[in-house]
Amino acid sequence: MNAKISIDNLIEIVRTGGKIKTGVDVYNSKGILLLDKDILVEKVKILEILKDNGIKSVPVNTVFNGGLWDGNGNLMNVNSDGLIDFEDPDKQIILEPVIESPETDSIFPDVATNEIEMRLLEIEEIKKQATKKYYDAKNSIKKVLADIKNTGGQFDYVEVEANVSDLVDFLVIADNPFSYLTQEIFSYDDYLYNHSINVCAIGTAVVNRFNTHFSGVVDGLLKGHTPDIYNPFEKEGKNQNPSYVTYYKDELSDISLGFFLHDIGKIIVSDEILNKQGRLTALEFEEVKKHSYEYGVDLLDKNHLKNSVIRNIINYHHAPLYEGEERCYPTQAHHTRIPLYARICKLADIYDAMTSKRCYKEAINPINVVTQLFRTYAKKDRMLQYILHAFVKSIGIYPPGSIIYLRNGQMAYVLESDGPLVIPFTDDKEKTLKYKPDPININTSGIEESRKVDSRRSVKAPKDVYDMLPPYIKEITARS
Repeated sequence: MNAKISIDNLIEIVRTGGKIKTGVDVYNSKGILLLDKDILVEKVKILEILKDNGIKSVPVNTVFNGGLWDGNGNLMNVNSDGLIDFEDPDKQIILEPVIESPETDSIFPDVATNEIEMRLLEIEEIKKQATKKYYDAKNSIKKVLADIKNTGGQFDYVEVEANVSDLVDFLVIADNPFSYLTQEIFSYDDYLYNHSINVCAIGTAVVNRFNTHFSGVVDGLLKGHTPDIYNPFEKEGKNQNPSYVTYYKDELSDISLGFFLHDIGKIIVSDEILNKQGRLTALEFEEVKKHSYEYGVDLLDKNHLKNSVIRNIINYHHAPLYEGEERCYPTQAHHTRIPLYARICKLADIYDAMTSKRCYKEAINPINVVTQLFRTYAKKDRMLQYILHAFVKSIGIYPPGSIIYLRNGQMAYVLESDGPLVIPFTDDKEKTLKYKPDPININTSGIEESRKVDSRRSVKAPKDVYDMLPPYIKEITARS
């Protein structure tokens, strides 16, 4: 048996002496586990809790050892008349049909596995929270830039600090939430505002991962271990009781705030130069470069802000990451003297700039950007390897919002990098599907070879792909 049974039916089964095991995990709408798939339900109270959480029906999957049993341990089956048979004929229960509604369906009502369905619900919930945090932060940076223009340089630092702290708390608690803050690859409106938030979100995820991993490596060295410090991609650090931490909580808060304000100096640069279509002249490029080491730093001085972490990020987020890197500034900066967090800001800045649509260029697919950044910076500098490791691990090989090919020729939209979890939207001839297919977790054991990622094929530009996306995927990419 593999069917959904109404919660009222299940309550009646247990009340009359039966027992239940679902065979699948049952979650609430926020992704909180309410009932483990292996728990044998013998008390009505458990089911009443599910009902109180808005659960109207529960799947029972015998493939995963789920089932219904009577008080003597005999497996019960649903007969052709829709009855569940007990030994006592008077105890027969007529199953009421489960009626699904738009309010109770997930965005993909035909998902085959409960685990995927519940992860989609989690994604939806995170996206709702991320949307609110995003617009709170966006309003904050808008106010900062408007205040600078109106006052000649003054802005409310305390208010910005509070708003960024709220955003960062969410970024740290949620699982990779920056993925749901960086999906505007099809729009270039309000780029400077969006860019500030995205770099903060991406950079925060990377610096936290770097802090955990690199601190563990150093801690291992202090304890006498000898891990391979040249290539962190080849092995993960062991879990240990730490005696060394690279950055503490207060430092991480300052770093995230610096990421948020990294481009504050651009408000001084004219829009004509920032949004120019075509290559900048030498004089125009010199003007743009001043947004960091001159204009941005001057704004900190005007507001009497002495925070060295924020100052370093604003000053050095375009500095070289390895010996001989071109078009970097300020020119006197040497890569070995650039703080690690400022190097992380540079990678986050480049990634978001390349994956964002501008008035003078189209967005580049995130997969291609990750690949390009890795090829550019791999094996260039020992410390940079740890930063790059944290960056790739945080972004994922297949970032959410990416468009990939499956080996059967279908194109698919990446919902989540873990897996990745994808939904195909074309057939093998690149024609948009006319129905909603089930999402696919590429990492699922036993997945058909034809449904795995075809890493040999390059993807199309987002603007071209966008025209092919069905409405239900366009809805995912849009912020409500």
